[in-house]
Amino acid sequence: MPIEVPWREVSAETLTNLIEEYVTRDGTDYGEQEVPLTTKVEQVRRLLEGGECKLMFDEATESVDLVMAS
Repeated sequence: MPIEVPWREVSAETLTNLIEEYVTRDGTDYGEQEVPLTTKVEQVRRLLEGGECKLMFDEATESVDLVMAS
């Protein structure tokens, strides 16, 4: 069962790397318009700051994922 990782406790560099990996995954295309990576990262960072998104760690797969809080 995944556990929530408090994103504020993750170093800024690591958090940016996690978000960049997330927004560049297959299936995360933003549509017809090209959106710069920095914009995508800032959008996800705002979701984390607003509590709309959570950083989760899965012990079974030893992986981290970002999920919507709802």
